[in-house]
Amino acid sequence: MLIGAVTGLFFPLMFLLASALLIYQVIQINRFDNWIRSGGKSKYPDAKGIWEDIYYQHYRLKKAEKKRKKKLGKMIDQFRKSTEALPDAAVVLGVNDEIEWANKIANDVLGLKPADKGQRIINLIRFPDFIRYLNDGDFKEAINLPSPVNKNIILAVRIVPYGAGLRLLLAQDVTQLKKMELMRKDFVANVSHELRTPLTVLKGYLETLQDMDGMSSLLTNAFQQMQMQTERMQHLVDDLLLLTHLETKPKKAEVVDVAALLRQICQQGSAFKTSNRRIELTLDTDALLQGNEHELRSAFTNLIENALKYSPDDSVVKVRWYKAKNDTILLVEDQGEGIAAINIPRVTERFYRCDVKRDKNVSGTGLGLAIVKHVLMRHDAHLQIDSILHKGSRFSCCFSAGRVC
Repeated sequence: MLIGAVTGLFFPLMFLLASALLIYQVIQINRFDNWIRSGGKSKYPDAKGIWEDIYYQHYRLKKAEKKRKKKLGKMIDQFRKSTEALPDAAVVLGVNDEIEWANKIANDVLGLKPADKGQRIINLIRFPDFIRYLNDGDFKEAINLPSPVNKNIILAVRIVPYGAGLRLLLAQDVTQLKKMELMRKDFVANVSHELRTPLTVLKGYLETLQDMDGMSSLLTNAFQQMQMQTERMQHLVDDLLLLTHLETKPKKAEVVDVAALLRQICQQGSAFKTSNRRIELTLDTDALLQGNEHELRSAFTNLIENALKYSPDDSVVKVRWYKAKNDTILLVEDQGEGIAAINIPRVTERFYRCDVKRDKNVSGTGLGLAIVKHVLMRHDAHLQIDSILHKGSRFSCCFSAGRVC
């Protein structure tokens, strides 16, 4: 600027200076671009001023990114090694159910190959139940499927959603478990069936002996106790056989008039003695069900009997058949002893009975609610239990719209 002022060439000299600075910046940009294109892995070139700071900041970010990638790579390797060590098949599915990764067990039991990566899982596992399970999106329970590789292998398949639309498919070999379960069912069915004949004979002789005259009061009392225990054993055998039937026999569908069925159950004085006076029946709908009348009768009878047994003799048991938003519901409500919250998940287990001190002795086999649960499962329904201890319980049998006529 001084030289330009002295010589009178201010503007030409300023133009030359600006041009030189522009050329310098273009050269520096070109050097930076070449360094970036090479991956920026090598030490950054020597530079002055702002360019030295730019090179340094980029180099530092690149180095931090390299460390993160290395750490992430180790985590992925650990994940793969751990899933490879799993005894179950594991498959990572993408947003569109395409296979992103599968462990070795998945290759063995599901027939997946490394070349199948990117293929949709439903194109490789074509079982209708699996496709329906995947499309419905309800992954609370696992489903059982035969292995595509070996039909003798039974797999319990479960989907676990995670991340943004990603899902993990887990398949466990439950063949041995299913065999043991089948053996248990066969054993219970055979033993229960074999017990029926001796119990019938024993009950007949006891009835004959009770009808004989001239027996002492001691023998009469003994025969009465024997008769009660024989009847209890017979009820237990009948319930076990019914459960075995529910677990093993194929489903039969017919149109059931639930309103008429409930009227019959509630009016059966022989079943509840004088308890039918305590039942308040409300029929808000005349909806029919697709199902098995005999099984539904067993389930509804067990619910009403339980409500009567576990509530005071002067209380009312409410039975209601009505329609809700998406379901048609049978509600059985009592004012009895109620169920503790900790016991509610277990009351449908076989032989499970809550440990409660009662004023009266309540007999039962402990199979009533287990029968209810299995009947509802066979009718695509579920049992909902709401209870407050010492205040009462509400048992709701919820039937889906697909079962209602």
